[in-house]
Amino acid sequence: MIREQGAGDRAAVEARLAAHLDQTMFPLTSLRTHGLVRGRFASPHDHAIRLWRIGDSLIAVTRAGMILPLLVGAPDLAGLPAALMGLKVTGAVGPAASARPVIAALGLTRLATATDRDEPGFALDLARLAQPDLPGTILRPIVPGDLPLVTGWRETYIGEVLGSTGPDARAKAEADIADYLTRDSHRLLLHNGKPVAMTGFNASQPEIVQIGGVYTPAHLRGRGYARRAVALHLSEARAKGVSRAVLFAASDAAAQAYRALGFQPTAPFTLFLLSSPTHICACP
Repeated sequence: MIREQGAGDRAAVEARLAAHLDQTMFPLTSLRTHGLVRGRFASPHDHAIRLWRIGDSLIAVTRAGMILPLLVGAPDLAGLPAALMGLKVTGAVGPAASARPVIAALGLTRLATATDRDEPGFALDLARLAQPDLPGTILRPIVPGDLPLVTGWRETYIGEVLGSTGPDARAKAEADIADYLTRDSHRLLLHNGKPVAMTGFNASQPEIVQIGGVYTPAHLRGRGYARRAVALHLSEARAKGVSRAVLFAASDAAAQAYRALGFQPTAPFTLFLLSSPTHICACP
């Protein structure tokens, strides 16, 4: 039986997500930030979620249309299209073992995609963080004066990693950077006073962070800047009591850099983005 969860279910849902913390940073952070109301989104924010339970499995959908699944075992997903009927969907992100069955059950595999790949997952106990030395580098928060530079970086990242370009990519870059400033989630690495890389946390909880939005301009890659930026930001988080970090790597070069910091492989993550939003119908 598929049942949408509401405010009265929040404690049980939060406990279940927290029990799979490495895999559920996105839905858990959204739940804790925006709450849960049956039948509607609890907040007008794009990251607010509605959430359905199937046995021990949970499937969240954000107001922006991203599916955030956690499957335990092999639940019967036949009724999922009817349960989610009418909802806007723009893509899915989550453990591949969870995301792929949900994408198929909703009939999304036949639609055009901007991005459709599985990326290697990594995790690190921050007590084991390796700190590479790179003289002349410092890490600092992004400030309003950085907006022209980092918005351009983010737009390029969106094109390279998410496959989106043009006005839509620019609008998303501007919205993302505005969110980074609001949350104080991202940092700039400076080398001899010049910005050379950006790093950040896509999601964070008191005990764990999920790294995301790491970027180095193409002409500066291969010099260890991203590795140094991530390490310094994780050191900052560790000083505040965070004990663990997770991520999924967008390239072999990124994976190599994360391994050098001590990250160990975990389950792969699916990143599935539709070329155009769709709405779920009951007959996929």
